[in-house]
Amino acid sequence: MPSPVSSIPNLGPASEQAFARAGITSAEDLRELGADEAYRRLLCSGARPHFIAYYVLVMGLQGRPWNDCKGEEKKALRKRFDILCAGFNRSDAKLRSDLERALSFLGVVERP
Repeated sequence: MPSPVSSIPNLGPASEQAFARAGITSAEDLRELGADEAYRRLLCSGARPHFIAYYVLVMGLQGRPWNDCKGEEKKALRKRFDILCAGFNRSDAKLRSDLERALSFLGVVERP
């Protein structure tokens, strides 16, 4: 039986709901995707970019407390976050999400 997303340290019910909207419904799926791809899918599902949410995810997948992210590591994560979020805004994400959903329904692309 799959583990809930909220079984990952630092992630709770709100994270679980957000990931479910992005098609990620288990901790195993989230670990397999990794932080960057999972966060990209969140953005595509219409979630607003938020740096703290990103590094909380990264730390949780490493089994570390969210507040363990400091100094140079935090700066490096900020750069990764900025690259992930480049070009995203809520309307772009909604359009991408709707398009992906339609293409998936038609069988043109694989379902997430």
